[in-house]
Amino acid sequence: MFYDDLSPYTYWAADAGDVFTEVGTGTRFVTVRDAYRRLNVGWLEADRPWTAGPVPARFASGLLALLEAQAVNEALGLHECDLCPEPLDDAHPWYEPRPGHRCASAGTGEIRVPGAPGTAYAAPSLIGHYVLDHGYLPPREFVDAVLAFGLRDRSAAFPSFAFPWMPDGATVYDALNE
Repeated sequence: MFYDDLSPYTYWAADAGDVFTEVGTGTRFVTVRDAYRRLNVGWLEADRPWTAGPVPARFASGLLALLEAQAVNEALGLHECDLCPEPLDDAHPWYEPRPGHRCASAGTGEIRVPGAPGTAYAAPSLIGHYVLDHGYLPPREFVDAVLAFGLRDRSAAFPSFAFPWMPDGATVYDALNE
């Protein structure tokens, strides 16, 4: 699925909000509605132009850490990288990197990176693969946002989630208590 970098996010319905999953257990969900404007970054397709170039090592390591800590809008369906020359072999687990690659070439969700006040960047979980295995160069403001974001920056109301802007009125569903 392709969206221009920095275009308004429209993939997940705006009225549905963003659904953050606690990565440690995968059983707690916080839905955030209307808390911030979302901008697309890294929604690439093979037949569409995108920018290539080197990224700072600190950005790459920060992006990987964020991808490990945050899960947003999971289970949107499995999306396989179409920049890779060959599709995944049916025997190859989708969540493992291809030989010679650093990140898995299929994903199931997204991440959010806080930017300027009131703005968050929405990227597919495949962005790590695009950056590290295909040389994708995200917009400078996204790179700066990843560099500025510390995984310790969390909401006081929801400290389990690697995102600082969880409003007090967020809807919480905890499957452990059902």
